[in-house]
Amino acid sequence: MAKSPAEEIDVDGLAVRISNPDKVYFPDRGITKRQVVEHYVAVREPLLAVLYERPTHLKRFVDGVTGEFFYQKRVPKGTPEWVDTVEVRFPSGRPATEICPTRTAVLPWAANLGTFDFHPWPVRRGQVDQPDELRIDLDPQPGTDFADAVRVAGVLREVLDDAGLHGRPKTSGGRGVHVLVPVRPDWDFVGVRRAVIALAREVCRRIPSEATVDWWKEERGQRVFLDYNQAARDRTIASAWSVRGTPRATVSMPLRWEELPDVDPDDFDVLTAAGVLAERGDALAGLHDDPGSLETVLEWVERDQRDHDLGDLPYPPEYPKMPGEPKRVQPSRSRADTTGKTVT
Repeated sequence: MAKSPAEEIDVDGLAVRISNPDKVYFPDRGITKRQVVEHYVAVREPLLAVLYERPTHLKRFVDGVTGEFFYQKRVPKGTPEWVDTVEVRFPSGRPATEICPTRTAVLPWAANLGTFDFHPWPVRRGQVDQPDELRIDLDPQPGTDFADAVRVAGVLREVLDDAGLHGRPKTSGGRGVHVLVPVRPDWDFVGVRRAVIALAREVCRRIPSEATVDWWKEERGQRVFLDYNQAARDRTIASAWSVRGTPRATVSMPLRWEELPDVDPDDFDVLTAAGVLAERGDALAGLHDDPGSLETVLEWVERDQRDHDLGDLPYPPEYPKMPGEPKRVQPSRSRADTTGKTVT
């Protein structure tokens, strides 16, 4: 199919070039690059509030949802001078310069590159080693679904209340739920990750048959996994308002707690999300007006270690070995028989 002529749009005073705007990104529904750009223009104000001054990865689907994707972590060549940047360090210690959105025009500019999802770090550029947002990813395992994630999220809300914290939910754009918790940037990534583990363990104590923190899939069963490693350095989740790589072009939609049990995540997509925003307003507005303290949760970390002998949990495989981390070996591969040979 021949390419459609490029167009130029004005986004709050900045010109953004859109190449081949009629390129089909989601063939099942005929949704084009132009429609993805229009979505990001329509939600640009609340989305910029989510991304503002945060190092941000771009998840790019340059050939649409049926093609391969990749994460653009470093600033792409040809980036306009009005796209701000920030330097961060990966877990390996290597530095990288990433985009750091401060203008609404960054959003359609990124969409023109084939970006569906924006993946911001939970830090701002003034304090890139100290998160100001604790993110909890509730991931339904095989045999569970969105309704199960919603029930677990309700228990998580109770646990957050007991810890003196408040969070707000959003759909992941798939079957899961994300909960965003504002915190004071007084702790490093290690401390915040340990806090997420403690919160998740408390949820599991209350509903052990429905929730798990088991890193190894063979141990999770038909439960919702609270993915604590999304709090590790350089691990991110798709932002609110991000388009997801699903055939329906779903959108990760922020919601109020009372709305969560009654929605279907497929209701929110490139064609509908802006209308929901216009009708209901931004459910994340003011999220960071009253950041919480992790002091109570970090006391739970100490309690778990002292009273239950529960220490750290495994990091993802690409991370360097961390102090106090247990071995990263799948349990079924680490069991030894009576001769000392590993059972596989």
